[in-house]
Amino acid sequence: MSKKLNPHIKFWLALARVPGVGPVAVRRLLALLPIEHVFNASRAALQGAGISEKLVAALQTPPWELVGQDLRWLEQPENTAITIQDPEYPEQLKEIADPPPVLFVKGRPEILHGPQIAMVGSRNPSNIGVKIAVEFAQALAEAGFVVTSGMALGIDAASHQGALNVGGLTIAVAGTGLDRVYPACHKSLATDIVANGALVSEFPPGTKAKTGHFPRRNRIISGLCQGLLVVEAAQQSGSLITARMALEQNREVFAIPGSIHNPLARGCNALIRQGAKLVETAEDIFEELGQYNQGYKSIGAQMHQTALDLEQQNLLKLIPYSPITVDNLVQDSGYSVETVSSMLLVLELQGYIAAAAGGSYYRIQ
Repeated sequence: MSKKLNPHIKFWLALARVPGVGPVAVRRLLALLPIEHVFNASRAALQGAGISEKLVAALQTPPWELVGQDLRWLEQPENTAITIQDPEYPEQLKEIADPPPVLFVKGRPEILHGPQIAMVGSRNPSNIGVKIAVEFAQALAEAGFVVTSGMALGIDAASHQGALNVGGLTIAVAGTGLDRVYPACHKSLATDIVANGALVSEFPPGTKAKTGHFPRRNRIISGLCQGLLVVEAAQQSGSLITARMALEQNREVFAIPGSIHNPLARGCNALIRQGAKLVETAEDIFEELGQYNQGYKSIGAQMHQTALDLEQQNLLKLIPYSPITVDNLVQDSGYSVETVSSMLLVLELQGYIAAAAGGSYYRIQ
């Protein structure tokens, strides 16, 4: 049996397909006409709404064949399209300056109304950055927040995975149509997100990845959330663009600080200087946004460690939060290579340090 669709959905799908029709043009059109009359309106009426001659011509030749493909996509059980006039459209997203007229959803559309924390960061993060993203996402998901991100490589993927690890809910906002996965290596992750949350896009099925799509995607990521957490970001990065959008949308912005020597920390440190809240544990976020989630829990990202002997403690004090080589530790500690290597293994197993490239280690606790 076919799904029952919104009787006017084909007109919304046509609007989403007409080149050049963005949120501003849709707002002008709907102020003038009901959606079902847009495509049979006269040229004079459309021009009277401030619609350009080029766009008027496009509206008079809508791509009905592509709309038919979209309707067939919507027939699939897990696929939905929500228009800005539907009660299912997330109220939080309506508040932004240019909300998408149509949201395509694959998965569970009801979770778009849940309290959301967006998490963004570098596509090429450090090992510690990935670990922090996973731990924070786990803590946020366990506390009742939906973790929202963009399914990109690096921090985005780690954030989604952290929520999934604890059976939490997560939303991925895509810069493509939802019949494809970008990057392609995240097909398995996308499948898990659909099962435990939702994929969301303003782009119709079949839309390929284009550079200009991702800033548009980012405004949806920040628009859906109550707060946005930046984990690692270089000084010039897409994550900082998303953070600026969040500030413009009156969302809370949080940033995890890092070493002044770490290029991936400079963006976060700059955000903190500009007024973002410095975050060290999930509780720092709950203090600001605890009213949005249900059943606040005190959740730490700290690991439980057993006691270290005196030599291990002394070595740990010599290990910074940025990578240091074994040779340097041997020189600084006065211990033999064998002793240092043995203690490093213990410290790594207990979660105090992590290995870096080139046989280096850095402190994480």
